[in-house]
Amino acid sequence: MTADAKQYAADTVEAWRDRLIELSHRIHAHPELAFEEEQASAWVAEALTVAGFEVEHGCYGLPTAVHATAGTGPLHIGICAEYDALPDIGHACGHNIIAAAAVGAGAALAKLADDLGLTVTVLGTPAEEGGGGKVLMLERGAFEGMDAAMMVHPGAVEMAAMPGLAVSQFEIAYRGTPAHAGAYPQYGVNAADAMTLAQVAVGLLRQQTGPDDRIAGIVTEAGTAANIIPDASRGEWIVRSSTLESLSRLKQRVQHCFEAGALGTGCELTTTPISLDYADLRPDAAMLEMYRANAEVLGRVFPDLSGGSPAGAATDMGNVSHVVPTIHPMLGLDCLPAVNHQPDFTAACINQAADKAVLDGATAMAWTAIDLARA
Repeated sequence: MTADAKQYAADTVEAWRDRLIELSHRIHAHPELAFEEEQASAWVAEALTVAGFEVEHGCYGLPTAVHATAGTGPLHIGICAEYDALPDIGHACGHNIIAAAAVGAGAALAKLADDLGLTVTVLGTPAEEGGGGKVLMLERGAFEGMDAAMMVHPGAVEMAAMPGLAVSQFEIAYRGTPAHAGAYPQYGVNAADAMTLAQVAVGLLRQQTGPDDRIAGIVTEAGTAANIIPDASRGEWIVRSSTLESLSRLKQRVQHCFEAGALGTGCELTTTPISLDYADLRPDAAMLEMYRANAEVLGRVFPDLSGGSPAGAATDMGNVSHVVPTIHPMLGLDCLPAVNHQPDFTAACINQAADKAVLDGATAMAWTAIDLARA
C-alpha cells in the first residue's frame, strides 16, 4: 500500500504541475508584506479547495491565515505554507515556492488521507519575515493535536536541516532636544549621537559574543537637517543566538549598549518589540531521515556542508518545533553566489530549478507523511 500510495502522490503532483508552478509564479509576481498577504492567501485557499480540503480563509484572528483539512485519521500531519515577501526586494526568500509546495503536498495527500489513517492540515501562515504568524497561530491553537509538522524552504544549497537560531527584533528610539547647531548647540541634546554611541558599543560587544550570536541593525531616523541638533533617532535591530536562553542573556547585554547611548548624551530611550521572539529550530531526527531518503529518490543531492553552513537564519517554525515534531528542510536552487535576501535570489525563485523545487518539495513532503502513516 505504501508504494502504491507514494506513486499516487507523485502522479497527483505531476497532474498539478502546471497549476503549482503557475501559483508559485503568481505569488512571486505580486509580493505582499507581512499580514498583508490578501491575494496570496486567497490563491492558496482557492487551490486547496479545488484539491478537496475543507478550507477556512481568515482564522485564528489573522485575516490572511488559512486552515485547510482533509481526512479524519488518527495521525495528524501539518504542512505549513508561507507567502509574505520582503520590502523592496519581493520574494527574495522564496515564499512563493513554499506556498506552492505546501499546496502540492496537500493535493497529493487529500484523497489518500483516510485510507492511510491521516488527518492532513495545511496551514497558511502569514508574516514569517517579521510578525511571527506561526507563533500567534501556535498560541491560538492552530497546531493543537498535531503529531508532526513540516514545510520546505528554498535556499542556495540543499540542506536536510536548516540551522535555525532564536531571534528577537525590536525598535530603539532616542528623544533629545533640538537646537541651532551653529548658534546654540549647547542647548541641544543630540539623539543622533546617542544612536552613534550605542552602535559603537554594540560593535565592541561583538568581540565578546558567542560563535552563534548575531547582532544586526539599521538606523531609520537620525535628524532632518544638518543645522539642527537632532532631537529624535530610531533604529531597528535584530539579535540572534543559539537558544532562547542564550538569546535572553544577549538581549540584556545589547540593551545595556543602548542604555549607554542614552546615559552618554542625556537622551530618553524607548525600546519597543517589532515581532514576537522566534525560538531556535529543533528538527525531528527520525522525520528528517525519512524526508532526506525521499528527496534523494527524487534526485535531490545534499552536499557535504561540514566545512560550514549558514548559522544565522531564523524562523517562527522554530516555536512550532518546541511543541510538535517538526522538519524544515532547504531546497537548493543551485544559484550561488546568489543567496536569500538578495535581489538575485528573487530572480532565482522563478527559474527552472525553482519550479523543480516546488514539485520535488511537494512530493517529498507527501511521501514523508506516507512514511509516518506506515511507521
